[in-house]
Amino acid sequence: MRSVKLYQYQLPMDSGVILRDQRLVTRQGLIVELKQGERVGLGEIAPLPEFSHETFEQAQAQAEQLLALWQQEQALDLETAFPSVAFGISCALAELDGELPQAANYAVAPLCSGDPDDLIVRLNQTNGDKVAKIKVGMYEAVRDGIVANMFIEAIPDIQLRLDANRKWTPIKAQQFAKYVKPEHRQGIAFLEEPCTTPEDSLNFAEQTGINIAWDETVREPRFEVKAQPGVVAIIIKPTLIGSLTHCIELVKQAHAAGLTAVISSSLESSFGLNQLARLAQWQTPNVIPGLDTMQLFKAQLITPWPETELPMTSLTELEVVWQK
Repeated sequence: MRSVKLYQYQLPMDSGVILRDQRLVTRQGLIVELKQGERVGLGEIAPLPEFSHETFEQAQAQAEQLLALWQQEQALDLETAFPSVAFGISCALAELDGELPQAANYAVAPLCSGDPDDLIVRLNQTNGDKVAKIKVGMYEAVRDGIVANMFIEAIPDIQLRLDANRKWTPIKAQQFAKYVKPEHRQGIAFLEEPCTTPEDSLNFAEQTGINIAWDETVREPRFEVKAQPGVVAIIIKPTLIGSLTHCIELVKQAHAAGLTAVISSSLESSFGLNQLARLAQWQTPNVIPGLDTMQLFKAQLITPWPETELPMTSLTELEVVWQK
């Protein structure tokens, strides 16, 4: 016998979380619970406002349709489902079948979301690789260049991951590069999508010697993983990309092309983050994933995140919005 439940959660966020043009006050999502005999599998479906193409309501409606088919022991086609739905259901199925290893990669690239001095202190206390992430493109490009240069001067062995979210014109991108000294540019591990178009981003890498990574480009329908001058990594955000199978295939293609694959968060709950950490350990064990987003929440869900003291919401506290 098979049974399914969909739980809905709403978690309070830090007041400073802004997604493109929207302030995110609460994070909303669904938890899928699959039961078959004595086995149980959980997964998280959480479309990200401003980034996911599907709305929460669309994701829930599609999840109900697919889970009804699973409950009736019919085959599921997750590759044509919304990415958030495909990822959440595929994780629940993998948990049910014992296919998602328990070992997790909890190393994080700290996200600079406040005072840069705080991040410098945190990195100087790190024994391993000094990797950090900074969002750029929200302020003046010149300011971003000065901040990046400051970090590299303060911590010479740092590897910065910068994310511009396609915010810059070629001129703005060059303004950024102008304020990062040439001898410091190797301190930038990569700059995600500096320019509005991939072509301009490739030109930026060629002209400045600053390596880039694909993020939004990975999620485009005709994206192909291939070696390109200046491109060193692809960012895999499963909630925005799709099923576990699809994500794992992208990792394999990246490795075959000599690129780094980075598993990254789309503001999933602590439960979803833990599954991402397990995926990262399984498929990219030697790469620090991009999972330092728990600091943006005011509560945890089901599974605690290491060294986090935020209040916990259990599965039994959630509302069941659909079951079969």
